[in-house]
Amino acid sequence: MTAQRGLKAWHDVIESGNSPKALAAIIHEDAVFHSPVVHTPQQGRDLVVAYLAAAGQTLGNDSFEYVRELVDGDNAMLEFTTEMDGVHVNGIDLIRFDEHGKIVDFKVMVRPLKAVNKVWEQMAAMLEAMKAS
Repeated sequence: MTAQRGLKAWHDVIESGNSPKALAAIIHEDAVFHSPVVHTPQQGRDLVVAYLAAAGQTLGNDSFEYVRELVDGDNAMLEFTTEMDGVHVNGIDLIRFDEHGKIVDFKVMVRPLKAVNKVWEQMAAMLEAMKAS
């Protein structure tokens, strides 16, 4: 089960601060990221790292918690909850790993609509700030 090995690395990165360097080490160079607020899949390690780092800065506050985890072969589904500016966010990270435990596909789904709008607002601001620096 490559997902179990990959999930351990994912949790280690998240718990240690979600740094871009640590993210890059666990993401396949041809990985794809599917955002809940951007229509086009983002392809390539650099873009995936940028989106996951921004998500870590916006969603990964003190209230962020994974509440359920399902694993099947190379795939894992992690349900999370968090609060952003008083808005409750419930979401799912759907992750596929390669045979070495590296992330090859990462899809985020968020609900309810009010939460999607809040994620879009804060992610857009964070990505712009990252581009500027």
